Amino acid sequence: MNDADSQKWGFSTRVIHSAQDTENWQGATLPPLYQNASHRHPTAESLSDAFSGKGGHIYGRLANPTNGALEAKLAELEQGKGAVVMASGMAAVSNTCMALLRAGDEFVSGRSLFMSTWLLFTQIFKKYNITAHLVDPTDLTAVSSAVTEKTRFIYLETIGNPAMDVPDIAGLAKLAHNHGLPLVVDNTLGTPYLVNPISLGADVVIHSTTKYISGHGNATGGVVVDGGHFDWSSGRFDDFSPFVDRKGELALLDRIWREHHINHGTTQSPMNSYLTMVGLDTLALRMERHLENARKVAEFLNQHPKVSWVNFPGLDGHAGKTVAERQFEGKGYGAMFTFGLKDERACKEAINRLQMIYHLANIGDCKSLIIHPASTQYVSFDPQTKEHLGIHTDMLRLSVGIEDADDIMADLDQAIS
Repeated sequence: MNDADSQKWGFSTRVIHSAQDTENWQGATLPPLYQNASHRHPTAESLSDAFSGKGGHIYGRLANPTNGALEAKLAELEQGKGAVVMASGMAAVSNTCMALLRAGDEFVSGRSLFMSTWLLFTQIFKKYNITAHLVDPTDLTAVSSAVTEKTRFIYLETIGNPAMDVPDIAGLAKLAHNHGLPLVVDNTLGTPYLVNPISLGADVVIHSTTKYISGHGNATGGVVVDGGHFDWSSGRFDDFSPFVDRKGELALLDRIWREHHINHGTTQSPMNSYLTMVGLDTLALRMERHLENARKVAEFLNQHPKVSWVNFPGLDGHAGKTVAERQFEGKGYGAMFTFGLKDERACKEAINRLQMIYHLANIGDCKSLIIHPASTQYVSFDPQTKEHLGIHTDMLRLSVGIEDADDIMADLDQAIS
């Protein structure tokens, strides 16, 4: 298959047929599972060449052919020039940030962040004298005002988790580039089905592939996709010169892999890469149902007499609806949202009465999943921080699955009522 042909295909076709190499896979339609720690070389010269970066596999912590097949597919789906898969979404976040940062540096981030990302940015980075300026990502003036001479990048989530805000990616990319900065986007909740941040000007895209990319709750993983169009040889990135000399437009990806990924040991399991590719084939179909179901369930709960509020970008009056409609091209508004009941007791009683919806700490599964964030993921956070992050005791977070929408609504109705 030639790349020019694949670019003419629609997403549903590309998600199945992109980056296929069936000739080298002995006619198989999925890559072989290379479940080995190291690779034999026939000559002293070939292993030396491999260590010199001239091709060939060496050791499982460095690279793996099964992982490489997933990297090629995800790079193409996100319209990037290259990718590295890792052991988890947080591995992708931390390795990317650490490759961009040095002691004493700063960066600007949207304040609506996944719990572990927030802890990394506000707690762990303090040990390295790194400062994260957290601002409202929908306020471009606030983002611009937070940039200083020490800023190294701007970071955001396509849809904030669990704030459900929707930043203007194109606007923020332009802002970042005007400051000579790259824009890094966590597209876990969007997926390449809903939006391609790189096509809107973002420079780096991150996913927890554990979520919608895999979609079946059976494989933990993460990925960093490099758009390959940021100029790392200019401005405040003089420390990138060795990586620019070696890999040019993929200097950041080279630095992530060479300095952090292989030395922190954040290698993706080949089995998890294989399972992720099995799930990835149905991403388009799953997302269609996820998005349709989420809209129906959100509208149902928004009219429910026992529900105090619903925070979903697809509802009239939501601050992010206009941006979401433009940015996501009418395909949907995401497949996760939060809603409120009377109080914490009502939330926990509703969870205990659910019969079909699973109660667990994950999102993006083909099954519907619910959690009470304040008493679980954020249980150790102080009240002021919970308030700042919008983690209220009356709040439930629902990741809407691909079951029949009527059955999801019926289960919620009997549990709440």
